[in-house]
Amino acid sequence: MRRMLYIAALLAFALAGVAGSAQLSLPRGLGLPDVGGTVDRVTDRLPVRDIAALPPLQAAKALLDARALRLTSLVRENPQAVEFDDRQYPAVRGMIVATGLSDPQVEQLRQAGFDVQDEQVEGLDVSFRRLQVPQGKSLAKAIREARKIAPDARIGSNPIYFQSGGNMPAGAGTLAASQGAAGRAIGLIDGGVGQHPSLDSRIQQRGFAKGAPAPSGHGTAVASLIIGNGAVKGAAPGAPLMVADIYGRDPAGGNAIAIARALGWLAAGGVRIVTISLVGPDNPLLAGAVAAARRKGMIVVAAVGNDGPAAPPAFPASYDGVVAVTGVDRKDRALIEAGRALHLDYAAPGADMVAANINGEAARVRGTSFAAPFVAGRLYRNLQGADMGVALRKLNAEAKDLGKRGPDKVFGRGLVCGSCRNER
Repeated sequence: MRRMLYIAALLAFALAGVAGSAQLSLPRGLGLPDVGGTVDRVTDRLPVRDIAALPPLQAAKALLDARALRLTSLVRENPQAVEFDDRQYPAVRGMIVATGLSDPQVEQLRQAGFDVQDEQVEGLDVSFRRLQVPQGKSLAKAIREARKIAPDARIGSNPIYFQSGGNMPAGAGTLAASQGAAGRAIGLIDGGVGQHPSLDSRIQQRGFAKGAPAPSGHGTAVASLIIGNGAVKGAAPGAPLMVADIYGRDPAGGNAIAIARALGWLAAGGVRIVTISLVGPDNPLLAGAVAAARRKGMIVVAAVGNDGPAAPPAFPASYDGVVAVTGVDRKDRALIEAGRALHLDYAAPGADMVAANINGEAARVRGTSFAAPFVAGRLYRNLQGADMGVALRKLNAEAKDLGKRGPDKVFGRGLVCGSCRNER
């Protein structure tokens, strides 16, 4: 049955003419580089041009297998900090996140050897329980045991979310000076933002992981496409920016708890628009945090990732009310590696362009990570002097219909910020 489903997914991909992904062996000769490490753990450090030249079924296979290699590499290289959960997905070692536990269930869990701590996400009025797995027990086994004790609660791991764009140049970089963001800022949840001549507005940064905030190539590039005001220009040039670095230099950075706390900090700071160019699985805490942020009037803009349409749906892009963004190239073609969400709202430039890097220069970028900030920047500009409904209507009016007439699963409502691409 599993083989039949896999073949069906690949055939669907081939008929659509868009590359997907697969958890099988990579075609030889693609030269996939290592994808581990603690900073800039991106999703598409793979030779996209080589993959694009493959027949559709082989391209799908390469993309899905690249995803599998990325997940496995993180666990293999950081065994003290990360392990696989019950879904065979990387998560913080020995940590379970639960919502909806009753007091009797908490007592039962403690009797079963779990250490249970009450936690609160400041700024969102979201509470959850953090369970420490009993010593000597795997995370996957402990999750299954906890669910038997509390079948009506929402119980899961604290999964790691990956940046959905990459091939950023190496370099230490210098962290952009953190200042109070004057006026209502745009929010960014990612790695830290480094100094760059095009980033001359007020940037406030806070860390939510070990060693954070620390400059990262991915965070710097995404920031430049939101607020860049120089050689690299963003969709909202010169706007103030609040940056939540959830990676730092932590091998278990980028987890659901860190994202939830980052959302709370941004909500407390009055942020109305936040960009999250990260992808991972559904999670009870993250789902609750996103819903709480929406109730406070925040719009979350998220990338759909770069694992191809045969990969699992990406979160947070798939949550209700989140603005899900895909990427297109210079010819307005969907990126071969673009992932999918349970819904799709807009497309934006995601290839054949440059963004700021942590060496103070501009570098070519590719991926849906770099499409999402254009949509966020446009929304921010539309919001000035208007309410959110007006801002969204303006965005819809700008969207250029691509592909099938009307909204579709490849381009959403259409292309936004088509003239924003920084070409070099």
